[in-house]
Amino acid sequence: MTQLCWGTPEELRGLLCEVVSWRSMTLTEGERNFPSKVEAKLRGVGYFQANPNHLQLHDADQGRRFLTALYKHPDAKETIVLISHFDTVNTEEYGDLEAFAYQPEELTKLLHGRMNELPEDAQKDLKSGEYLFGRGTMDMKMGLVMHMGLIEKATVEQWQVNLLLLTVPDEEVNSSGMRAAVPKLLEIKEKHDLTYKLFLNGEPVFTQEPGDGNYYVYSGSIGKIMPSALFYGKETHVGEPLSGITAPYIASFLTQRMEWNMSLQETVRGETTPLPVTLQQKDLKLEYSVQTPYRAAALYNVFLMERNAEEIMDLFEKVAVNAARSCNKKYMEVCKEQSVDPVGEVSVLRYEVLLEHAINKFGTDFVEAIKAAIHAHPEWDDREKSFRIADTLMIQCQELAPAMVLLFAPPYYPAVNSSNDELVIQCVDYLKEQGPARFDLAVRQVHYFNGISDLSYVNYQDDGEGWTVFKSNTPVWGTSYSIPFDAMKELKAPVLNVGPLGKDAHKRTERLHMKSAFEEVPVLVEGMIKMMINN
Repeated sequence: MTQLCWGTPEELRGLLCEVVSWRSMTLTEGERNFPSKVEAKLRGVGYFQANPNHLQLHDADQGRRFLTALYKHPDAKETIVLISHFDTVNTEEYGDLEAFAYQPEELTKLLHGRMNELPEDAQKDLKSGEYLFGRGTMDMKMGLVMHMGLIEKATVEQWQVNLLLLTVPDEEVNSSGMRAAVPKLLEIKEKHDLTYKLFLNGEPVFTQEPGDGNYYVYSGSIGKIMPSALFYGKETHVGEPLSGITAPYIASFLTQRMEWNMSLQETVRGETTPLPVTLQQKDLKLEYSVQTPYRAAALYNVFLMERNAEEIMDLFEKVAVNAARSCNKKYMEVCKEQSVDPVGEVSVLRYEVLLEHAINKFGTDFVEAIKAAIHAHPEWDDREKSFRIADTLMIQCQELAPAMVLLFAPPYYPAVNSSNDELVIQCVDYLKEQGPARFDLAVRQVHYFNGISDLSYVNYQDDGEGWTVFKSNTPVWGTSYSIPFDAMKELKAPVLNVGPLGKDAHKRTERLHMKSAFEEVPVLVEGMIKMMINN
């Protein structure tokens, strides 16, 4: 039998350290170069030397690519898709150790000399010798490395199932890699006559609380959406404050009601989403002057389980109407007390209403030219462009002011859940049985992975057209941002996340539990796949 390159814990550890050393922060040259390095590694596998067309790089955006590697058994149609992302967040929090953030072995050694700088939990783990520290060790290059080891073993042992390894960029910002991969997954399915059986992600396992000794598998992934608002007041001079109304004043009423709003929280299967919070609130005025700030914007984070974009917009609108009512009441009281005439009442309108008003007033070509001018600013991300489009339209439609313009800003991660799926139930039962039997590992099921994952873009289910509200109220839709909802509906296999145990993703103390990563989880996932083949 052909010798495996990544068949032992030591070999997996070596591969991980090499893969982590390939710097791949989101939106950097390293991220653009990373998939070709994975491709070169997989080219060393005999199966891909014999079947070079089964290993391919595909375009995503901004010069970035994603990789697919297909192991196809001649007698199998059923296919398990192994999903991972290879981008990481930045490393500046490492301070003077930043040069070692991508060198796990060296960083772990160096941290022994910085023990007093670490939180107590991290100190304990470092002293135990059971953890490997470094950016990307847990989130989520170990997931990719495990999948590389599995697909190599499948090709050598000729497992009677197809495995499709998919690794993508940009999960940490907009998931543009996964969104670009959706139509390609359908194309590969058609070309090779595959039946997708399971979408299996390898995102890491998070402890639920300090000292938690359980290992978790996730039969779904939480959703995330960002209802946002442009606040457009009436400008005035600071010497005549009541001749206008400031945008920060209007914004304060909505932000107070959105922050920690329990009506936007969901509880499903005994699990509860985190409360909404404000991710950004800012004045759109670019310089200091004695003109009052009359344009501002706010971005709110809302997590989802069973709700869709339409339901969130309806709830958001209710909160905004209530906020505007309170704002108007307070404003009118001040105007009455100061014996001045109010400049108007703050109204609430969705972006789609503003857009229709602008098109009716100026025509489609004028509005498209505004959008094109905004998109000509590469220094602005999709969130900034969303606000700037709405802002520029409102400047041209000031008869609608003062107003709160409600919109969505990217990204949107639909929630996905397969807890009721028969295959997923079998897989979870297998892991719950084998975890304790093989490794004395207590396995627990969580219905929604709460770290956000690319699983959101497969197995999309929406009985109505809830997503069209997102499309209609996202200013950058169809230009710099889109979601292939119809194609996602065609990827009808269930989802499951089984990954290595780690701690402190996105922190200086990010670390991977080595026994979990190199010994336990690869064996459990291999056994689970073989169980699926035999059933």
